[in-house]
Amino acid sequence: MIRLLSVLPLFASAAVLADAAPVAMRMAAPEAHQGAASDGTFVYAIDNDRIGKYRLSDGKKVDQWQGERRLFPHMNSCTVVQTKLYCAASNYPAVPQTSAIEIFDTRPLRHSGTISLGFGPGSLTVIDRHDGKWWAVFANYEGKGGEPGRDYRYTVLARMDEQFRIEQTWAFPDEVLARMAPKSCSGMSWGVDGLIYVTGHDRPELYALRLPEAGSRLELVETFAIATPGQAIDWDPKAKRRLWSIARDRSEMVASDIPEVASKR
Repeated sequence: MIRLLSVLPLFASAAVLADAAPVAMRMAAPEAHQGAASDGTFVYAIDNDRIGKYRLSDGKKVDQWQGERRLFPHMNSCTVVQTKLYCAASNYPAVPQTSAIEIFDTRPLRHSGTISLGFGPGSLTVIDRHDGKWWAVFANYEGKGGEPGRDYRYTVLARMDEQFRIEQTWAFPDEVLARMAPKSCSGMSWGVDGLIYVTGHDRPELYALRLPEAGSRLELVETFAIATPGQAIDWDPKAKRRLWSIARDRSEMVASDIPEVASKR
């Protein structure tokens, strides 16, 4: 079912609700456990080993895919590039951490390829396309799914070439890492304003970051309250400042209209 509405009371804290970016749309989707991705006509609900394809105009499920759990233990953030869906995947919570990019044709929805990244600087949670490059987030955790000697502070943003080889990496801002702890970055999507928008695992917050002029640590520009608690996100390419996320406890995909950044400094 699809619903157009204003902000609804999702949380006990009225203060959080009042400040949250307004919700424009909700869409029920049993696969909405890890994240959502949109091409502007359809929106895809992502789970560890399944994907549902929903039509934006009426909320109807038009296609679905189901994989073997042993082969797809943990898919996370996805992005649509032309007629393909690229999804970050890993062996979380197993260690040592291994990662892969799973590729799906969207017409019809079917698995069409895997790019194995093997061992890396963390667990792949995000893949995105921007400015002719691939961008990935490799998460690290304190506790479950983490490797000895590396906690959430080792989470890294990577720029990759066409063969998915890492060219450069950046650390996350300390103040953002502290908000994500003990988990890590679960969602990231480049905005048309040239900023990087990221979410953690649990908090209903969206962080606007930028690449630094010098050094190796991303810079926090602004923090937004949103109506959903973290997980994977994706900008709608046809609706200005509309961000898709999920409410996993409600099995919903949620579209929020994010305000413009007050100042890029």
